[in-house]
Amino acid sequence: MSRNGRGVPLSPILRAQTTYPFVRLAAAVAERRERGQVVIDLGMGDPREPTDPAIIEALRDGVRAQMGYPAAVGLPALREAVARWAERRFGARLDPDQHVIPTLGSKEAIFSFAQVVLDVAGGRDTVVVTEPGYPVPGRGAAFAGARVVELPLREQNGFLPDLDTVDDDVWQRTALVWLNTPNNPTGSIAPRRLVERLAELARYHGFVLASDEAYSELWFEKPPPSALELDDWTNVVVFNTLSKRSSMTGFRSGFVAGDPVLIDALRAFRPNIGTAPQEFVQRASIVAWDGEEHVRLARESYRRKRDLLLDVLVRKGLRDAGGPATMYLWIGVPEGESAEAHASRLLANGVLVTPGSYLGASGEGYVRYALVPTLDECARAAEILEDVL
Repeated sequence: MSRNGRGVPLSPILRAQTTYPFVRLAAAVAERRERGQVVIDLGMGDPREPTDPAIIEALRDGVRAQMGYPAAVGLPALREAVARWAERRFGARLDPDQHVIPTLGSKEAIFSFAQVVLDVAGGRDTVVVTEPGYPVPGRGAAFAGARVVELPLREQNGFLPDLDTVDDDVWQRTALVWLNTPNNPTGSIAPRRLVERLAELARYHGFVLASDEAYSELWFEKPPPSALELDDWTNVVVFNTLSKRSSMTGFRSGFVAGDPVLIDALRAFRPNIGTAPQEFVQRASIVAWDGEEHVRLARESYRRKRDLLLDVLVRKGLRDAGGPATMYLWIGVPEGESAEAHASRLLANGVLVTPGSYLGASGEGYVRYALVPTLDECARAAEILEDVL
């Protein structure tokens, strides 16, 4: 069959997207490995810590000969496990039936959430995101038809958003504000007073505050606060996931919790897109949320790798610009060298890091190290850095 010359119709939003940054990184690694070069991948934030055997066992035990579609609201036992964890960790009293809904990890839930709250025709056409950062909130908002406003995270502000730079007319058009704490890539932790102020602004101006807390359990000084600790969850929801906490990226299991009005809206929305974890994944997730020892062990593993790499980086005169949380190091590049040029120099010697500029304009001048390789691989990376830096 011949084409009519007009081509396949594609979304202009899709056509406008640049290549997803981690696709670029994966391609760079693949190209060098095809040439026989060994590359230590400190670029991709995919945990390689072993998943707790008890979680694997629950997954296997949850498989039956016949299994139907999972309900979008999830198993009551899973919602109850999330509520137990939130009370232990944050002192939050979640009603499993009113305040919690499971998700297929957090990425798809974050991407689609703008569709739940945007009202373009009614004048609520704006989504506010921070940068540098995880690109999914902004991309999901763009696909939903939003005007995306980026708040830069700058070192002089502790890599926290400066809310005073946002004009009232922007707040009046805003449907959704994304906060990521602890922050990827900077490791900064939003203090409770900032979260409280954002929640107050959300209620005053009538937008939703969505707090992405995927790294809440990966900390090195003290446990970071959560929006679930607020006294009032009106207009506030929290997204969390087992991917980083329990090294379960491939399982795809997370949750949204908070304002019951927004949870009800998600209950109405999510059956349309059919994204609920499989029942056997939910069974494994119950064990994961109820366990803490495997999380402590993972934290200690990241701490050892963090200390190992920071030692050589700081001795070589680079600046540790990041905060005390997440699985990442946020490192200032040498003066006179761009983030991409610095990352390219390291990659040429077998160490992959993420240029901060891949994660947003304000990321120029920094690179991100993901502490995901083994301790032995990190030791080898440290040896290379000793010679290269």
